[in-house]
Amino acid sequence: QVQLVESGGGLAQAGGSLRLSCLASGRTFIINAMGWFRQTPGKEREFVATISASGTSTLYTDSVKGRFTISRDNAKLYLQMNSLEPEDTAVYYCAARRAYFGSSSADDYDYWGQGTQVTVSS
Repeated sequence: QVQLVESGGGLAQAGGSLRLSCLASGRTFIINAMGWFRQTPGKEREFVATISASGTSTLYTDSVKGRFTISRDNAKLYLQMNSLEPEDTAVYYCAARRAYFGSSSADDYDYWGQGTQVTVSS
């Protein structure tokens, strides 16, 4: 079907930046909206941002607005993370869905990457 592979995670200091990438492969023509989620131990997977197939529509969770930017280029998805805070520490997951843009619910996404760790030190 569709495979998603994230890269770009790592360690950053508070106030620093990281850029996550996600490469989609397989039947990528069935992908419509894509998004980023994150998860910390003991908590549910949390919505971060989503983007439409054309890249013209985006949606962010309030805590990252003005700091994170989601973008895509065909089968590649990106998350530019600036002004990082220790609270951004999490495993970040790339996700894709066959349906149109607009959902912030993890249950509405059909395909997931394996996750990449982002750690922000204070």
